[in-house]
Amino acid sequence: MKQLNRVLNCIIGAFIGVFIGQCIWQYGDFCRNPEFYAVTSAPWYTSIIFYAVVTVVIIAIVLAVNYLSINISNNVYYLWNSYIEFLF
Repeated sequence: MKQLNRVLNCIIGAFIGVFIGQCIWQYGDFCRNPEFYAVTSAPWYTSIIFYAVVTVVIIAIVLAVNYLSINISNNVYYLWNSYIEFLF
């Protein structure tokens, strides 16, 4: 379970890092090419909002998997100990 927890934490960190990098790149691109963003009807930060929503959803899913894996492992451990105590 520790390995799964470690992998899930790495996934969360990777998605947060990608989101931060994308925000920095988007802002830098806006500062370098403001005329490109002036042509569009949407604000320049629209893609940042979209990526923020996607990142939050993915992190929520990973946290739910992490929570379920911890609860399942605790229940299996409890059931196994109860079974061993019942036998002996």
